[in-house]
Amino acid sequence: MTVLSDAKVRRADPALEARVAEPAPPPEPPALGLFGQLPATVRDLWAHRELVYQLTLRDVRIRYKQAIMGFGWAIFMPVLIIGSGLLVRFSMAQMSGRELISTVVAGMAIKALPWAFFAGAIGFATPSLVSNANLVTKIAFPREVLPVSATLAQTFDSTIGTLVLLILLPFLGVIPTVTALWAPVIAVLLFLFTIAVGLLLSCGNLFFRDVKYIVQVILTFGIFFTPVLYEPEHLGPRGTQLIMLNPLSPLLEGLRLSVVQGHNLLVPLTAVSKTGVVFTTWDPWYLVYSAACAVGGVFIAALVFHRLESLFAERV
Repeated sequence: MTVLSDAKVRRADPALEARVAEPAPPPEPPALGLFGQLPATVRDLWAHRELVYQLTLRDVRIRYKQAIMGFGWAIFMPVLIIGSGLLVRFSMAQMSGRELISTVVAGMAIKALPWAFFAGAIGFATPSLVSNANLVTKIAFPREVLPVSATLAQTFDSTIGTLVLLILLPFLGVIPTVTALWAPVIAVLLFLFTIAVGLLLSCGNLFFRDVKYIVQVILTFGIFFTPVLYEPEHLGPRGTQLIMLNPLSPLLEGLRLSVVQGHNLLVPLTAVSKTGVVFTTWDPWYLVYSAACAVGGVFIAALVFHRLESLFAERV
């Protein structure tokens, strides 16, 4: 039996020669599924925690480099939101003949800070992949690092704002109670929800560059569709239910009720409308809904991000 060499075989079969000349396709990552992808993503981020730290530190340094206000920028946005809300609430109080009490100011302040965190983190996370195109195309690392580090940089700002707010709350008449222990739980849910939205939007902005402009418009007007400057019960029975469909609404309102009002979030809360109708302004299921959106959103975002990650280098 005659054994042909590789060269003779390729000359005898041009199609085989073409297939041999083609480079081998890169191996596809294993399909981990919805519940397997998040642990893998967490492991990758933990393995590259030094890179996450360095990118977060870089973002913080760039943000404050040659800034006149320095760390004052960390509280500028919450103060601006509170000032706008005060103007609106003061005018409403004047028209109704009521007095603007300090706990109302404290409620707006306690909700302005997480809203500023969410808006700032999404604003920086959305273009994070495109603005770091040189890293995406030349260095092998989990791309989730970029939107996550952008969110962590905003967390640094919010931490400064939180410390300032904790100092001011006693002067606004807020006496901490045991119900304030809900605040760390809500903070974790807010962080997870922000990470999920940041992952999805950063991925979408890489494929469709106008996503960042849409995000800017939504963040500009989104404060009016989130109970930051007002309480949900001001919208009446139907309006309260609709506004609570926003996953951020139960988180912000839960912060106000637990910290400012001293209300246990496991207990429903009702109000009476102008027409005498008794309706629910707070229900524990609202918080369950937000928790499901936060946790489920992280799972879905990690899966979508991972499935599209192999296309990032060629589309960036």
